[in-house]
Parts: sequence; C-alpha cells; structure tokens
Amino acid sequence: MSIDEYFCSDKEINKESYSDKMYIEILNTILDTVNEWVIVVDENGIIIMMSKAYKEFLNISNPEGKHVTEVVENTRLHVVLKTGVMEVGEIQQIRNQRMISMRVPIKKDGKVIGAVGKVMFKDVRDLKLLSKKISNLEKELAYYKSELSKDRTAKYSFQDLIGNSPSMRAIKNIAIRVAKTSSNVLITGESGTGKELFAHAIHNASNRYLGPFVKINCAAIPGELLESELFGYEEGAFTGARKGGKEGKFELANGGTILLDEIGDMPLSMQAKLLRVLQEKEVERLGGNVIRKVDVRIIAATNKDLEELVRKGEFREDFFYRLNVMSMKLPPLRERKEDIETLAEELRIKISNRLGVYVEGISQDAIEYLKKYHWPGNIRELENVIERAINLLDSDLIIKPKHLPKRLTKDKGKIYRRENKSLKDMVEELEKEIILECLKENKGNKNRTAKELGISRLGLYKKIERYGLEIDK
Repeated sequence: MSIDEYFCSDKEINKESYSDKMYIEILNTILDTVNEWVIVVDENGIIIMMSKAYKEFLNISNPEGKHVTEVVENTRLHVVLKTGVMEVGEIQQIRNQRMISMRVPIKKDGKVIGAVGKVMFKDVRDLKLLSKKISNLEKELAYYKSELSKDRTAKYSFQDLIGNSPSMRAIKNIAIRVAKTSSNVLITGESGTGKELFAHAIHNASNRYLGPFVKINCAAIPGELLESELFGYEEGAFTGARKGGKEGKFELANGGTILLDEIGDMPLSMQAKLLRVLQEKEVERLGGNVIRKVDVRIIAATNKDLEELVRKGEFREDFFYRLNVMSMKLPPLRERKEDIETLAEELRIKISNRLGVYVEGISQDAIEYLKKYHWPGNIRELENVIERAINLLDSDLIIKPKHLPKRLTKDKGKIYRRENKSLKDMVEELEKEIILECLKENKGNKNRTAKELGISRLGLYKKIERYGLEIDK
C-alpha cells in the first residue's frame, strides 16, 4: 500500500468514526429529551451506552465499561445475550421500585452482538392506569359503534358468519361473488338461518360499503303505512303527517343498500309500486309530485317459497323476477350439524359477555344433545337455548344436559318411520310435536314458547292454527 493510499484509507476511517459519533450523540440527545431509560450492552454484557435519565435514577455518572450486572439491579440483559430471545413486559425491581422492562437482543448475521434494555413503565401503577384508560376507551368505542349501528350501517362481515360445513362454505362462496356485483339479491331460507347477517356481509363486501345500509321489515309494518315508510311523504299528505315531510327508506338508502326483510308478506298493491322503483330507479313521496332519482341496491329476504306464492297469485311474477336476479338459499341448521358445536361456543361467549356471567364451556354430553336436535327455529332457537342454559347455571361453570330444555334431552331414541310420507310431511309432523311439547312445558304461555323456539309470536300463532293445536294451561 502506498502512502497516499494509506492516508486516504485513514481519512475514510476517521470520517466513518466521526459519522458514528454524530449518530450516537443525536441518539443520546433524543433519549435525554424524551426522558427515556435505556441501556445498551455489547456481546459480553459490558455497558456501552446509557441514557442520562437512567443514570440519574441509578445515581451513577460513568457506567460505561462496566458489566451490566454490576450496575443494574435484577437485570436479565446478560441472559438475553445468551438466549437471543426478546423479553417484553417483564416486572423488574430496582431500588425498591417495581417497573415494567423490555430487553431486545441485537443480532447481525444471525449472531447476537449486544442487547438493548428499556424501561417501558417506570412504575407498575402507570401500566394499570394506562390499562384502565384503554379499557375506558374500548368501552367508549363500543358505545359509539353501537350508536352508529343504529344509524343505517351494516354491522356484520363474512368473518362473522360462523360455520365450516360444506353447505356453509358453498353458500359463503356464492355470497362473496354476489357481493362484487350491483345486482339485486334474493336471500331465502327458514326463519333463524341468518338471512339478515348475510345481507349485512354482502353490503360490507360490496363497493357500496361506504354507503348507507337501511333495513325494513315488510311484515312488521301495516300495509297502509308501508308506502310512506318506503317512499316518504310531503307535509300535509295525510292527517298527522310530520311538518316538513319525511324521507322514505329508499331516499335514506341512496348510494347504498336497502334490505327488504320478509318480502313475502308485502301486499300485492305495494309490490306494483315497488316494481316501478326497481325499473325506473326513482321514487315519489306520498302526497308529492317531485320525482327523485335513487341509486339503491335491493337485497330481499324471506322464509317463504316465492315461486309457490307466484303460482297461487299471491306474489307478482314480474316483481319476483326483478328481485330474483341473484338468489341464495341458506341451509337450515339441521343440514349443517357439523357447525353446531362451533356456533354454540360462539353464542356462549357472546351471551355470557352480555349477561356478565362467567361460563367456562359446554360439556360434550350437552353438545351431543344439541347435535341430535332438529332445530326448527335454527340458529335463533340455538341462541335462545344457550341463553336459557346460562341463566340456569348456579354453582356450575359448564353448561350440562340438565341445563337444556326437556325437548332436547328426552325421547332421543324415537325413530320416525317414513311410511310413504314425504320429507315435508315428516318435518311438519316433527315440528307439530315440538311446538306442542314446548307449549305444554310453558303451560300454554305463547310468548315464552315463541321466544324459546326462536320464532315470532305471529309465526307461532300461524303454526298453532295450521296444526290445530289446543293447549290446556
């Protein structure tokens, strides 16, 4: 090497050393400014750097060059150097003060060449205070989410749809594809199968997810009021009309999605008016003469056989075809019994949290009874059964067969012979027996029976009338 090369090399080394020194000074300044307690050791556990604030706390001026165990009480940095494993959130006592520390190994080419120790919380009480603040913030966030959910937003996504059975995977795959389109959707399935949850998920997975999600139960609103609910009204349109008028559900859903639940119960006269909205994409308020354009995707849901209603003349054929662009039929719970255990566990967690009751789990015996049951009320009935069981827990922490309704745990050996009956007739026969059994258990109390079966009171009355059930209280 020539002398010129030597001096050139020496200058480069000096330049690099100066640069490193500058970085260290800047780092020290930052640590001192934010009052951080930080220590850095080499691969031998020798301290090469300690922040000013940490030195002041330890009442030491020149710890550099000493082994970390000589300076820091109860340290584990020398252990981290050997294991190469990071330690976070460990309690460490220094000078009669309990604090929360973290220790991180410094690695280069897979070899530990040092470690960094940092005091995360200078007092354990600081962590508790922070934890309390986070808890309060989470409660506040949950409150605002709850309030927001009341204000035209979809609450559920496909992650909330529990089940991994073949039928559930198939219907979820269809729903995911459906969500990517803007076409109208018809969701059919028995009561309690989760039609509304699927509607929420489709909206949230669509390109309309930032728009409003408005739902209306067509069976819960009297026919004479349904038009004003859907299309709104102008001031003075009828006696008692609100001053200034009112927006209808379609206007509120503009740019988003509207869920027309129980569409099979919509009066024929209303179907004709709604058909115009589907065709023309415009609404006119009751008592008004202004045409308003709307951009709304319709998701309709029903537990009725609309094709059968069309054949009977109880549902408009043209309206049916407008709705039935993309159709999905949700499987009943009895056809996906593989999902019952997972669903029951999810419901246990959800309900126990809501009720503030600690429940450790569900016994395997109870799960077996749940799997053998027919579930005419589907997931809604399962939810009611789990809630009832949790309310019956006393000293038990686990849901057992004794906490389940008798209709689930008795007559498990009963065999239903076909005897030239169709599946529909057999299902109806079983449904009739279950309703009768539940009514007897509740001494004829129809409200309680409807709740336990997971169906509406109106639905129960219809079934009682259909099967000609008479109950002596």
